Amino acid sequence: PSRRANTSHNERDHTMSAFALSARAAVAPVRVSSAAQQRRAPVSTTVTAKMPHKEMRRQKRHTKIRAKLSGTAERPRISVYRSNQHTYVQVIDDDNQTTLCAIGTMSPKIKEIVGTDEWKTKTVEAARVVGQTLGEMCLEKGIKSAVFDRGGFVYHGRVKAVADACRAAGMEF
Repeated sequence: PSRRANTSHNERDHTMSAFALSARAAVAPVRVSSAAQQRRAPVSTTVTAKMPHKEMRRQKRHTKIRAKLSGTAERPRISVYRSNQHTYVQVIDDDNQTTLCAIGTMSPKIKEIVGTDEWKTKTVEAARVVGQTLGEMCLEKGIKSAVFDRGGFVYHGRVKAVADACRAAGMEF
């Protein structure tokens, strides 16, 4: 007879139940106490959309450009941003991290000249007016030369119109 046959019935049940408990404990999910559940960070409900590929490429170009040029108090940086509806331009002193002057097609001064219709603010002519006005503002503040930052946009259309109008107003870049 085998050894098992000689063991008592109670002894056999005891060893099997001990094994069964340890196997269940290894597979059982870990329970978290209620205090730990209260410390859990709140779930964010904001929806974050992925940036379009075209915008990611523009920002990458802008980063490369910004690595090479910087504005100073004597020669600030003229930064251009072009959205689908508007054109915005700033004159920035990067050493002191200040904006010396800024203007865009949203400003009332430009809307008086260009017009209040939506389609008029996204034209090359509106960008030309923004560049001309910016050039005049810079000359009033005593800024004669600057560094032109196209912001990763192609130097064409509205971006070029801003630069040409600033030059025509008397700015040098």
